[in-house]
Amino acid sequence: MTERALLHGTFTIERRFKASREQVFTAFADQNAKAQWFTGPPDWESLPGVFDFRVGGIETNSGGPKGGWVSKFVCRYHDITPGERIVYVYDMFIDGTPMSTSLAIIELKPDGAGTHLVMTESAAYYDQFATRESLLGREHGTNALFDALAASLER
Repeated sequence: MTERALLHGTFTIERRFKASREQVFTAFADQNAKAQWFTGPPDWESLPGVFDFRVGGIETNSGGPKGGWVSKFVCRYHDITPGERIVYVYDMFIDGTPMSTSLAIIELKPDGAGTHLVMTESAAYYDQFATRESLLGREHGTNALFDALAASLER
């Protein structure tokens, strides 16, 4: 019998953007805008996905290093309040093996002429991915995505 393991953890990331809440929200809600920042590193090969940004809608995103492993993101949106919040649940897979399931809550608050983003994620990591490194890696990866979001908002 295969040994089973489970690790859960929560992290919160706060960012301030010079862009308005509507601009930050659009960076999540518009497929072309999101494609500018929600991607892997430069050597990453992206595969076709689905983008249906609405309550009950599904988003999928897959890719990985050329010739290497494949990461897949499968998300369902549960609550969307334009310009204010996005709540979704997503599963991550590595080469088809379930890695984790997460609840992500993104809140957009006014911050002068800009936006204060608060993202809280609570995740369960499965089996060989049930490690502290997985949790830290997810937080690091999310911070890298928000760096890319900041750069896309400045363009």
